[in-house]
Amino acid sequence: METVKIALTQYGVGENIEKETHPQIAKYFESIGINLRNFSSQPSWSSAFVNWVAKKAGLQFSGKLEDKSWLSVGESTHYPSWGDIVVLWKDSPLSKEGYVGIFVKETRRYVYILGGDQRNKVCIKAYPKSRVLDYRKLKKAA
Repeated sequence: METVKIALTQYGVGENIEKETHPQIAKYFESIGINLRNFSSQPSWSSAFVNWVAKKAGLQFSGKLEDKSWLSVGESTHYPSWGDIVVLWKDSPLSKEGYVGIFVKETRRYVYILGGDQRNKVCIKAYPKSRVLDYRKLKKAA
């Protein structure tokens, strides 16, 4: 799907802890109308990255920084395909915090996600399937 192709163009883009925010990461935030100058430190950018990718692909997007905002975008599916959205819980299933990324593949125990702010960069990372809240299929933006 187009989302994976677009996301892969950003592979390796990451934070530089000692310097200013990477200009490309700032663009992820700007894509949803967020100016980083309004923050004392850089917030989590996994949702900003997925918003940027979805917008570039002409698909629905949440427009929010909250990872769990993706639970109301697109349609839920029990059978994810390459490029679908994966929403995970962070501290507990009921916590406000979460994580969002793009589905690449799964094994019996793990889901592999292409996302931003994973190890402070855009990369693919495995997560236990027990942390998945939902898989979402996005539709074309209206």
